[in-house]
Amino acid sequence: MDIGVTVGDDLDRLAASPAAFDFVELGVGAGSLPPESIDSDRLDRALAGRDLMVHLPYSQPLTSYAPEVNDAIVAYQRRLLEAAGDLGAEKAVLHATSADRDDVEFREVAADQLRRVADAGREAGVEVVVENVGHQHRGIQLSVLGDVARETDTAVCFDVGHAYMEGGNGAIRRFLRSHGDRVSHLHCHDVRRRGDTHMPVGAGEVDYEGVSDALEEFEGTVALEVFTDDGALLCDSAERVADHLGAEW
Repeated sequence: MDIGVTVGDDLDRLAASPAAFDFVELGVGAGSLPPESIDSDRLDRALAGRDLMVHLPYSQPLTSYAPEVNDAIVAYQRRLLEAAGDLGAEKAVLHATSADRDDVEFREVAADQLRRVADAGREAGVEVVVENVGHQHRGIQLSVLGDVARETDTAVCFDVGHAYMEGGNGAIRRFLRSHGDRVSHLHCHDVRRRGDTHMPVGAGEVDYEGVSDALEEFEGTVALEVFTDDGALLCDSAERVADHLGAEW
């Protein structure tokens, strides 16, 4: 099991992140860090031997009511994935959003869009992992996401904190019990019900014992999404997660 750290879209922050991590997850996209603008030599120096993952644009919707717009969304994500593949990225995180998450019939559109983007990733040599953001206004609910991911044969980036914000520790256990086999990538951080998010692991209310019980012998990747540049806090969170998941770090 490899453990990495998210760094947003900042190459300097990437370079300054602790060398102990196995990989770094970099945010890419228009308006932040277009991957085609990244100097590959500079990136290699910043990675210093670590692997690269990317996070596709955070605010880019996955679906629209207009077929022409849906085609453009897929074309845009395809371009990003091809550029990310050229940079050597192994996985790309995609937010699971929908123009109308409550319309049962529209879920077919969301599933088709997800399938098309995941296929574009395969063609680019990058594994697309779809992230749960059901706590947000347009995020597809956990109760739907697992089925859509399974239907489209797409791997899941399970964000533990997001799941807690959506439905507490019970929601974490229910999803992992039903769909843990689809989880290839984890986003780990801690949260509190009052709205504090992306805190060091152990500082909030997430039951990580429940995560470990549901993900025995997890062999995927884990990205710490803790909003701090304090290396000691990041490494402590990594050690806590590794301990919960029965791994060494």
